[in-house]
Amino acid sequence: MNDEQIINLFLTRSEKAIYEAKEKYEKYCYDIAYNILHNIEDSEECVNDAYLQAWNTIPPQKPNFLASFLGKITRNLAINKYKYNSAKKRGIGRMDIILDELEECLPAKDNIEQEVEDKIAIESLNVFLSMQKSRTRKIFIRRYWYMDSIKEIAKDFNMSESNVKMTLSRTRIALKMFMEKEGVLF
Repeated sequence: MNDEQIINLFLTRSEKAIYEAKEKYEKYCYDIAYNILHNIEDSEECVNDAYLQAWNTIPPQKPNFLASFLGKITRNLAINKYKYNSAKKRGIGRMDIILDELEECLPAKDNIEQEVEDKIAIESLNVFLSMQKSRTRKIFIRRYWYMDSIKEIAKDFNMSESNVKMTLSRTRIALKMFMEKEGVLF
């Protein structure tokens, strides 16, 4: 079943929508959650919660890309679960490492004013990424959106781990310079 048909099932409030979404996107959503949480049960919970949130959100929303819509919901739920687990000193995963890598290039979210400026930062990040070579952009997104490990990225792109690290390092440096030029940082 294609995405438009699944979305129409959501819009008509057919319970088959969740079944079809699960059939098509469960592995995709699970991989997103697991890369953040590194916990089977928590990842499965986030995926199930994502279907529920999609059910509660469609309608009134009508996503253009169901995969991206479900992926974003799953990612946000997994990040929230990670924060909860970390606050309780129970969480594990790569999130701290990944956030440390990006710390110097993106603004910190310390107050309400910063939240307003986040939209500008997101737009600037999108512009920056659109200027990058396809391979560099894909590596960056795999690391910082999907939270894939260096090892996984290296394998999928047929690169050495050190080459992936160097690509990410150079991209972060370029991102920092771009964001400073745009007036987004500091």
